[in-house]
Amino acid sequence: MQALDDFAPLAARYDGFIVDLWGVVHDGVAPYPGARDCLARLRGMGRRVVLLSNAPRRVDVVREGLRAMGVTDDLYDGIMTSGEYTRGLLRGRTDPWCAGLGRRMFHMGAPKDFNLFEGLDLEQVTDPASADFILNTGPDQDRGENDPAPYLPVLAACAAHGLKMICANPDMEVIRGGRRLICAGLLASLYKQKGGEVRWIGKPYPEVYQPVLDMLGLPRDRVLAVGDALATDMRGAQRVGVDGCWVLGGIHQEMIGDNADLARAEAKGAGLTPVATVPGFRWS
Repeated sequence: MQALDDFAPLAARYDGFIVDLWGVVHDGVAPYPGARDCLARLRGMGRRVVLLSNAPRRVDVVREGLRAMGVTDDLYDGIMTSGEYTRGLLRGRTDPWCAGLGRRMFHMGAPKDFNLFEGLDLEQVTDPASADFILNTGPDQDRGENDPAPYLPVLAACAAHGLKMICANPDMEVIRGGRRLICAGLLASLYKQKGGEVRWIGKPYPEVYQPVLDMLGLPRDRVLAVGDALATDMRGAQRVGVDGCWVLGGIHQEMIGDNADLARAEAKGAGLTPVATVPGFRWS
């Protein structure tokens, strides 16, 4: 695993890039320094770039958020989100697990995530006793985004009724503007501890990568996945057979900083083999 100072040396080694958003391109509030320039340089070299996010929202919503941050459409070739993939599963019902869910949905999440299921043939219910399944997109404003404790009673009620859960964001936590917040993945993990059945949609699970690889249209040995989380970005890359570049300046910054030896030890302990680390997604 090479410890690089910047991203430029990797650009010539690959033809396509799967780039994470939160923790790589932006921190939920603003782009990281140099991230837009790095995307522009890759595109200027004729490289293909597809953004892959565990955001539990639709692609159009994520694209608008990027535009508001100054990450313009010409900086990448396509986007896929765990939310968009989840919507496709719920709409098509061709997946056997989803086909048997029923139509009455209990939503765990904020109103900003309603776009994931709006327009689908689903009935949103507010009582787990009336629901057929749970759609988990993460915390809400009422219970808060810092502590999972307020969610334990509703998770227990859902488990008592034997509801299956779709988790539309496997991330455990995220850093937004310097603040560490819980995500849907943490709530799903707690639900599993209560005996609940969970279907995880997003990185590191391979199915979400297929539309991304289709958009890239390249052999997997010519593709590099760029992400800040070992458990999702780097594990997902390894599972689908593409190389990974671990960005240390995201979710693991507090624990690892720019310590290359510690990064190697953490990756080895997780059974992962990124080809390189960089402090941030910047060209030089």
